[in-house]
Amino acid sequence: MLFSAESVFEEHDSGAGHPERPARMRAVSEGVSRHGLRDLLLPVAVREATDAELLRVHDAAHLARTARFCELGGGYLDSDTHVGRTSESLARKGSGTLLSAVEALRDTSASAAFVAARPPGHHATAARAMGFCLYNHVAVAAAAIRDAGERVVVVDIDAHHGNGTQDIFESDPGVMYVSWHQSPHYPYTGHVEEAGSGAGVGTTLNIPMPAGATGDHYRQAIVDLVAPAVEAFGPQWMLISAGFDAHRADPLCDLGLTSGDVSDIGADLAQLVPRGRVAAVLEGGYDLQAVADCSAALVASLAGVQLHPEPPTSGGPGSTFVEAAVQARNRLV
Repeated sequence: MLFSAESVFEEHDSGAGHPERPARMRAVSEGVSRHGLRDLLLPVAVREATDAELLRVHDAAHLARTARFCELGGGYLDSDTHVGRTSESLARKGSGTLLSAVEALRDTSASAAFVAARPPGHHATAARAMGFCLYNHVAVAAAAIRDAGERVVVVDIDAHHGNGTQDIFESDPGVMYVSWHQSPHYPYTGHVEEAGSGAGVGTTLNIPMPAGATGDHYRQAIVDLVAPAVEAFGPQWMLISAGFDAHRADPLCDLGLTSGDVSDIGADLAQLVPRGRVAAVLEGGYDLQAVADCSAALVASLAGVQLHPEPPTSGGPGSTFVEAAVQARNRLV
């Protein structure tokens, strides 16, 4: 199992009192160590993504504007996205390290990869930083895989909809985007009717979930909806936007998952593509204990080891939301 959670990413200045704080990186590392997973892990090289790699999904003006803002000392790019002088370089490193993980999976027999980096990425659109995100790491990696002639599915388990990832690929027939997310909630996108456009119709699959939703409904959605859709799309790769703010302890969201659910969801998803073709990247998650346990649970599941730091959940709301997503998909296909 390939793994990266380097201390350099603690240097991103997200602003005083910000929930997306440096301690999140330490929580990831402490979680995998506490649960005895270090012997399963191989390092991933940290590198900056090049302009050419970023320009597959971002506008040149966005790169220039972000770099210049950071060079001048940083500050707030929008009401909740703060950067410091080194943040643009660190965002490049987040994208580049995920690319390194994909490259290493091609060259090794590793089962999967997990990259923890900050700032996160899935809210960043082609032309705009938002929602704590500067560059869209998972989109950069997906575009690289697509341009290598392979199909890829991006699965987003963050509690917030990855509007940036969806926007970048909504008309792209070579990249599928699947998202579970709390609804209604920031950024107030990701409705079941949003299914792609143009040549990409059918390659976007949104599963909005209500506050308090439990893991049984996620797992049932995989059986009833996600697995058939992914099988029909036929990807060689899966990238996971691994946000852990769907955990019931998260201070910014209201979903009801545990780290045990993350373990089971990760294991189920990994079965949908060939072994050695799954790479996950950290997105959100703001309760440090939850980040530690969920990181360990996902790493273990992608390495083929079941780890339940907490029991999986069931019995909460969510079934009617999954049913609505299934019906929306059936109307489309």
